[in-house]
Amino acid sequence: MKKLSAATLFILLTLINLQLKAAGPSPTAEAPIHLIPQPVSLKQKPGVFTLDKSTSLSVDAPFDAATNLFIQQIQSRTGIQLQKGKGSKSIRITTMADRNVLGREGYTLTITPSQIILKANDPAGVFYGLQTILQLLPVDRPEAMTINATPKTSTPTIPAVEITDYPRFGWRGLMLDVSRHFFTKPEVEKFIDEMIRYKYNTLHLHLSDDQGWRIEIKSLPQLTQHGAWRVSRTGRWGEFLPPLAGEPTPYGGFYTQDEMREIIRYAQDRHVTILPEIDVPAHSLALISSYPNLSCTQLPYSVNPGSRGPVRDDNALCIGNDSSFIVLDKVFTELAALFPNEYIHIGGDEAYKGFWATCPKCKKRMADENLKNVDELQSYFVKRMEKMLNAKGKKLIGWDEILEGGLAPEATVMSWRGMAGGITAARMNHKVVMTPWDYCYLDLYQGENTVEPPTYGICRLKDSYTYDPVPDSVDEKLILGGQGNLWTESVPTFRHVEYMIWPRSLALAEVYWSPKSARNWDDFTHRMEGEFDYLDAAGIKYARSSFNVIFIPKRTPDRDFTVDMTTEISGLDIYYTFDNTNVDVYSTKYNGTPVRFPLGAATLNVITYRNGHPVGQQISIKKDELSRRIDQGRHVY
Repeated sequence: MKKLSAATLFILLTLINLQLKAAGPSPTAEAPIHLIPQPVSLKQKPGVFTLDKSTSLSVDAPFDAATNLFIQQIQSRTGIQLQKGKGSKSIRITTMADRNVLGREGYTLTITPSQIILKANDPAGVFYGLQTILQLLPVDRPEAMTINATPKTSTPTIPAVEITDYPRFGWRGLMLDVSRHFFTKPEVEKFIDEMIRYKYNTLHLHLSDDQGWRIEIKSLPQLTQHGAWRVSRTGRWGEFLPPLAGEPTPYGGFYTQDEMREIIRYAQDRHVTILPEIDVPAHSLALISSYPNLSCTQLPYSVNPGSRGPVRDDNALCIGNDSSFIVLDKVFTELAALFPNEYIHIGGDEAYKGFWATCPKCKKRMADENLKNVDELQSYFVKRMEKMLNAKGKKLIGWDEILEGGLAPEATVMSWRGMAGGITAARMNHKVVMTPWDYCYLDLYQGENTVEPPTYGICRLKDSYTYDPVPDSVDEKLILGGQGNLWTESVPTFRHVEYMIWPRSLALAEVYWSPKSARNWDDFTHRMEGEFDYLDAAGIKYARSSFNVIFIPKRTPDRDFTVDMTTEISGLDIYYTFDNTNVDVYSTKYNGTPVRFPLGAATLNVITYRNGHPVGQQISIKKDELSRRIDQGRHVY
């Protein structure tokens, strides 16, 4: 065989290169689509729709209002001002007839290189379809998404797809506790803006507790003049110094009714309904501090700043006192007129009944109503609350303790102490919203606690993603849906609110919207990482705790122990040291075999890598801490 000369080879390679250039770029696979929550059906098609100044927006009259926010969002993201009307290159929004499949919140979306067609039955369906389009936009201009940025004109492309989508559950909520720490009207509105991208439709506001009363009640001015304010404290919740005599109370705040109307309208424009909660009969110290005659002891109390005293405060209303019901009637009369939601949440949780058991008025109420015990006294209270709300055109919903002593006839149960309360209520043919704390409490640790801000318990990202709101023994029709709950004892700022809710609320969004059969953990985490680009560009804080190491210590027969290590996210490498040095990719790589502390070693340092780059935090954990966890039965934390 003859060998080609260097000159001949050069000429051949040049000719091949010219032919490739003439033929254009080689075809490549379409970029994967990252949507959260995952649609019911998604088919990716060849090509892209290019959004530019020539793009028009054609809207059926019933959906005109649903598109106004979309126009604003497109302009803020891209600098492009969509013009309503018909054109050769358009986004068309129109009605469709198949209500049985899509319902009120479903939609179909067809995107081709020449047009986008969105069909839905109702404005809510249009709104969620538009949120899907916004998720499909590339995140290539982070400067256009930050606060006070000047939008720049761009020509973003949207992948061609066919989507059919509708929610599994009608109740898809997040709860924000504004009592323990007050969050301003703009912060609540920002919370709403962050929710709607992931198709949440309910914002539960915890408006009262021992630490503050947050809504104006015009007939009871002391609630906001006094009950909305407390002494200022910084540190770890539960360890604060109690209020001192005569100490100023500058910390707190409240929403006027006009401000709340503005928040409600803001939410309604984004297809979010606000569920107000006034937590009674317990968790009522801010109310009792404002009106001391409402407790069994009638002692003066300060609004609690987050301290624990040697003596339990009497934070439960006196059920034997008619004044309690007179005051609550005033509160709920004004709330019923203010909030359009068909429900009002009355709390009903964690009532300490010791004061009721010794209170002469409560004992008289029990005798007069033939109540056997204090559980039945609480049930009497809840049933009376239901009648009060029904008379105002509202339905009662409460935490699962409202089951104690007998459930009110038409009450809806929000099950937080696991799912047992929800199961019990559903078997009694009551409607249920599932919010079990070990899957849905967003104030819990979300990873290794030694590198997290202090809180309690644990709810990992995978816990939230893999739970199902419908137990096998329950009729799914009675499960309205669920929500993630953010209690804010240990969440003093809005930035920390974001850190605690994202990305666990991405997981819950998919639990509540997407078909159960579509759930896939590895696929979700891949899409979640794609969504991190948006969160970064939007300046939204989120946690990367799921990339950190999980320690599993196990006791050995010689009373020492070994440590297994794993991660929530698949495909990560773990590196570690025992010699007090920082860890990097040149340290010892964990191979899946349990490790043992060498003689004299007191600290294990670990970090996770992917493809040679660190993705988790370096964690330094003491040998004594791991041993303590075994002794306490917490093998995984």
